[in-house]
Amino acid sequence: MPNDLDRFDRAILRELSLDGRMSATELGRRIGLSKSPTQARMKRLEEEGVITGYRATLDPAKIGLAHVAFVEVRLSDTREAALQAFNRAVRLVPEVEQCHMIASRFDYLLKVRTKDIQEYRRVLADAISALPHVTATSTYVAMEAVKELS
Repeated sequence: MPNDLDRFDRAILRELSLDGRMSATELGRRIGLSKSPTQARMKRLEEEGVITGYRATLDPAKIGLAHVAFVEVRLSDTREAALQAFNRAVRLVPEVEQCHMIASRFDYLLKVRTKDIQEYRRVLADAISALPHVTATSTYVAMEAVKELS
């Protein structure tokens, strides 16, 4: 699929990643196409699953979720059934903003967003440590977000 994207498709994706609410007219102006072909390309990119949705970007501090911790998680079992059980369960923890399986000395890296360190400690104890097959965790608290996907 990525090789099938031409320069206009890539320009559409770049512009929409910066402002998903941009009108098709404005988007077309920015990429050098008229409104109709721009809309047709957007629709095709959506139908092909290249564009998976649109959403609002929130300021975490303004909604009381400024505390970020990254958590290394080690599992006691890494057979497929154990990995799937962990994957299903971690998706249900609302404070886990991201979860990535990692090729390292640990198995998963989580990005956890909470109100403060006390709330993080509760989430770690009650939710993360209770996930299937979790044997150990290590926490790294973020001091400042230098660059985040916006």
